Amino acid sequence: MTGLGHSLRIEWVASVEPDSPSSGRMSIFKGTAGLIVAVAVVALLLIAFPAYRLFFFVSVGIGVIVAAILFLWHKYRPLKDKDIENKRPLGLS
Repeated sequence: MTGLGHSLRIEWVASVEPDSPSSGRMSIFKGTAGLIVAVAVVALLLIAFPAYRLFFFVSVGIGVIVAAILFLWHKYRPLKDKDIENKRPLGLS
């Protein structure tokens, strides 16, 4: 445990390309293979851990409710042209 006089050193590493070899982070699975691996991991966790099932279904339920609220909000209160201040932010015509 550190005292009040000690400082905490934080390093920030920024990279233009997140999957470049110089960033130290390489993605093994990309595209469709990555999606398949992600679904397989979630399926294995759902089968293996009952507590994970509860968390997963509660999270999906909250996500569906929020998506429905946002959908209905924008369906019945669409944006109008007067609501948008800068219609051409890049100056393209």
